[in-house]
This record gives sequence, structure tokens and C-alpha cells, in this order.
Amino acid sequence: MDVALLSNPAARSGAHTGAALHAAERMRAAGLHVSVISGGSAAESTSLLRMALDLGADAIVVAGGDGTVGLALQELAGGDVPLGIIPSGTGNDLATSLGLHDLDVGAAADAVIGGRTRTIDLARVTRPDGTSTLFGTVLASGFDSKVNDRANRMRWPRGAARYNIAILVEFLRLRGIPFDVELTLDDGTTRRVTGDLVMATVGNGRTYGGGIPICPDARLDDGLLDAVLVRPAGRLRLLRLLPRVYRGTHTSVPEVSTYRVRAVRLASPGVTAYADGDPLGLLPLSVEVVPAALRVFRAR
Repeated sequence: MDVALLSNPAARSGAHTGAALHAAERMRAAGLHVSVISGGSAAESTSLLRMALDLGADAIVVAGGDGTVGLALQELAGGDVPLGIIPSGTGNDLATSLGLHDLDVGAAADAVIGGRTRTIDLARVTRPDGTSTLFGTVLASGFDSKVNDRANRMRWPRGAARYNIAILVEFLRLRGIPFDVELTLDDGTTRRVTGDLVMATVGNGRTYGGGIPICPDARLDDGLLDAVLVRPAGRLRLLRLLPRVYRGTHTSVPEVSTYRVRAVRLASPGVTAYADGDPLGLLPLSVEVVPAALRVFRAR
């Protein structure tokens, strides 16, 4: 099997930068032909991925986090070439959803070596100008997108701790934001939710921010998205809610509404949406599920 391994040199620093090389060595020892490619920018990485596919790569493997994986999603969706992930970025939520653990390079490489795959859904975001992009995990808007704004400005600490600190800082500034949400439910009917929300998230996967199960019931292969809407409450009440968010038990509290949907349209003035940890642009945005869009290597 010919494997193109895309490495993101900026995903982590120090010892983490060796993840791609260690994975390549393990796969080569198992008889796979591995070419390591590394772009200096998202555009260059995308160009290298396209070149690898044009040259007949049997598989694409990404060493990095959700942002780098997102580049591969755009190129592989709808095709037969499977994706492998070596989770070595700041956020590795898609890899976690696939049973791969942060920086367990051996297990991630073994998933590719084993050759067993599954098919998962993706979500497509369409902007007002008609451009679109795909994501694999969770779209965040409102409080959680403000957390992403802050976390992306921080240089320390790394990993989930960065998101935890950003959450606490933004919590002190918490207020309701006017939203207009149009939901297309599983049965094809529509529902509209208007008014102040703390946040509106749309999940293809369960977690974001390095493992926070904001959409705890989401599944990657059910042909649906999970929308989670949180209404304002007193800070003390919401503070008590935070531990439940980390446990994934928040969906039963009165301020939280959940919906299984085929599509969602989100509108709110001045709110940036994030997906797979990267900014998508200002709302309004439309989101729809793309069933069975991607083949991925699965853990044993």
C-alpha cells in the first residue's frame, strides 16, 4: 500500500514533532510504502495532498490535529481513498471519536497497517456567498466560538488546558446573544428557534476543544447532526452546569435543548462560527449532513 503522510510541523512543539516520523517508521517496518509530505501553509498542504492523490496514493495519513485533518477531509470526501490520523495536534477530537488516543503513535499507525476501515458522515457548511467547506467534529457559535477566539490567541498552555482556561475567562464575560435558528429535523419538518442563546453548536461528532462532549449523543455514522442550544441563565446556574458539560450529562437540564437534524441555519449578528477548531466566518451559515462521505481507518 502506498501511503502519503501529511505532517503539520506547527501542530505541536518539542517531542511531539516526531510523531509523523515515528508513525512512518512503524508503517514502513510493516511493509507499507510511505512518503512524508509537509506543507508550510494550508494552501501548500492542500496542493501536496492533491498531488499525492493524482500520483495514485492508496491512503492519506495526517499527523496533526483537527485543523490539519480538515484539509484532508476537503480532498477525500466522496472518494474511495481512506484517511488515517496520527493524533498530534492541539485538538484531536475526530481521532478520539475514532478510538485513537492523543499521541499514541503506535496504535494510530497500527490502525493504518491493519487496513480495516469504516465510513463516516461529514457536515457541509455553506456561506452566504455560496462557498462551502466540510467539517468532521463540531461547529461552535456563541460562547464556545468566543472561547475558540481566546484559545487561539493564547500561546500557553497547550492542549485541553488552553481551552479550559479560555472557558473560565469567557465565562466571566458571559451574556445572551440574539440568535435565529432554523432546524430541519429528521422527519423533514422544520422548527424555528429565536431569542437569546448562550451558544448554538452543531455536532457531527461528540466532542470539541480537546475532548469536551458538547454533543454527547452524536454519532459519526447515523446520517444526522446533533444541534445543542443553550439558553441564558444566571452565572451561578451556568457555573454549576459546566461540570455536567465535561461529563456529557448537560442535555437533561432545562436550559439545554437538543435536536437530531438533517440541516441547520444559524444567524446572529457579529458571531463567528468555528468548526474543527478553525474559523469559518461570520454567521449566517447553513449546515447540512453529508452521509457516508469519508472512509477512515479504524482502531482495533
